[in-house]
Amino acid sequence: MSKKLSVDLAYDAPIAAVSGMLADAAFREQVCDAQRALSRSVAITGSTVSIRYAQAVSGVPGFAKKFVGDTIEVHQDEIWSADFTSGDLKVTLPGKPGSLSGIARVAENGTKTIETVTLTATVNVPLVSGKLEDLILSIFKKALEKEHEVGTRWLAA
Repeated sequence: MSKKLSVDLAYDAPIAAVSGMLADAAFREQVCDAQRALSRSVAITGSTVSIRYAQAVSGVPGFAKKFVGDTIEVHQDEIWSADFTSGDLKVTLPGKPGSLSGIARVAENGTKTIETVTLTATVNVPLVSGKLEDLILSIFKKALEKEHEVGTRWLAA
């Protein structure tokens, strides 16, 4: 069983600016910092993005605490088209029973550029997998909203 999430991030900027931002390691580091990552490493080689970060976990429901623990390590790997307008995303949580996979698409819509991120969460834990999938998707939805805040500031600078 798995659950899906789709989020549209709208930017007041041309597609080239948004794609350039997504391809910029400094932007990705700012996003990690905005998410209060305890540690981070960002590597961008061609159209491959590799982000590793650790985050403190807070506000997790009791049933999830034993699966999630106090910190969570995130391995985020993205394989983009050469122009950074479409990418395949894979997020693994080493030592944890869940993962995310999905796609990102960047497209112009009038004067805005919309980044649409569609993710599927999969957790293989009997009885609580649905609740854990909901939890993982809600955490990543907040992460995408934080990325959008940073991106809006980045593009306005």
